[in-house]
Amino acid sequence: MHLSDTIVAISTPPGRSGLGVVRLSGPDARAIAAQLLTPAEFQPWHAHLAELLDAQGHRIDQVVATFFEKPRSYTAEDVVEISCHGAPVVLRHAVERALAAGARLAEPGEFTLRAFLNGRLDLPRAEAVRDLIDATTLYQARIAAQQVSGSVSRRIAPMKEQLLELIALLEAGIDFAEDDVSVAAPAEILRRLAPILDGVQTLAASFRYGGLVSQGLTLAIAGRPNVGKSSLFNRLLEQDRAIVTEIPGTTRDLVSETASIGGIPVKLFDTAGIRATTERVESLGIERSFQAMADADLTLVVTEAFQHTEEDDSLIARAGPHALVVANKCDLVARVSRPAQLCVSALTGEGIPELRQAILDGVAPKGAFEQETGFITSLRHEQLLRESAGYLEKARDAVAANIPHEMLLLDLYAALRPIDAITGATTADDILNRIFSTFCIGK
Repeated sequence: MHLSDTIVAISTPPGRSGLGVVRLSGPDARAIAAQLLTPAEFQPWHAHLAELLDAQGHRIDQVVATFFEKPRSYTAEDVVEISCHGAPVVLRHAVERALAAGARLAEPGEFTLRAFLNGRLDLPRAEAVRDLIDATTLYQARIAAQQVSGSVSRRIAPMKEQLLELIALLEAGIDFAEDDVSVAAPAEILRRLAPILDGVQTLAASFRYGGLVSQGLTLAIAGRPNVGKSSLFNRLLEQDRAIVTEIPGTTRDLVSETASIGGIPVKLFDTAGIRATTERVESLGIERSFQAMADADLTLVVTEAFQHTEEDDSLIARAGPHALVVANKCDLVARVSRPAQLCVSALTGEGIPELRQAILDGVAPKGAFEQETGFITSLRHEQLLRESAGYLEKARDAVAANIPHEMLLLDLYAALRPIDAITGATTADDILNRIFSTFCIGK
């Protein structure tokens, strides 16, 4: 990949649409665009009405061309965006003309890679661009937009600065060692190290619910036959996806669909009613129900409001600590069999908002998803932060053991490297290629 080339790509999704955008970036972006369009006038930060021509000079489309002059463009290079009508043949023609004029087809994520390499974005912001594109809920988009604006970088920057100050202090202590000048006593080192370690561990731990924001969660709905699992599945989904009848054992296999609960993508599994049976097909469905419960982030164990049986208790015990018990059909009784249970009605919708909140509370601390800038959503970031925390713990133990500062500095520098890998200061090329290859072409 030659980053000094001028690159071109279609930046809008494949297919027919009202508009389609062809983007050029690089030193020859304006000159190449001038060979495609007439009139070839490009005033920075202005949109120009022009005609897209074929190689013989015939008009193909009327377009709007916008010129973003370096360094104040997305990539910090000269960028020209050509807005055409969204016919695939027109967009392909514009790209082919640009390639013939000397441009190169962009690799996936190359526009954002150039923005990173040219200092327009740091690596967490660049990764958040991909998350924003991939968002399936408004909440995901809002979190990604916060990270594009630098929320993760701002969380990490103070910890990195404190770590650098501690390293500088110890380096100075080594320089003055021959003069018997004590620059950093053990208590002072521990005092400075404690907030760094705490901050890194806290941010790493936030991936427990930050990962749910980016990846979503799985929810298995289990219970005895005819307790209303499928009705509750449809109510949470807000559409009639599963078949509902009064006949026990209607659901024989897993039925899955994805819904948004509090802005979090939740993959719902409606399972077969669990009971003792000798019927082969139903037995296979029950086995799959147990497997879905084992694999799910949370199991919604559905009981009936007017009775709670030993089979319910057995199922709750099997679901383990990730069980959320809900009593359905509360519209049929004045008082539930177990007052502490969450009571809902899949038929009327009573208690469903409380159930949605209980599902979120069951997988993350209460209020965690309201901290829009308080958590990380990248597995790569979480792994690097835990690596850094491990070295910081070694440094803390080394201070307590009166290890020489020269050895202590090795752990501190080792703790700094993963942090630099998050921000992109020391990220290897293969890591960059892996990150940006997951982007779509044109971004």
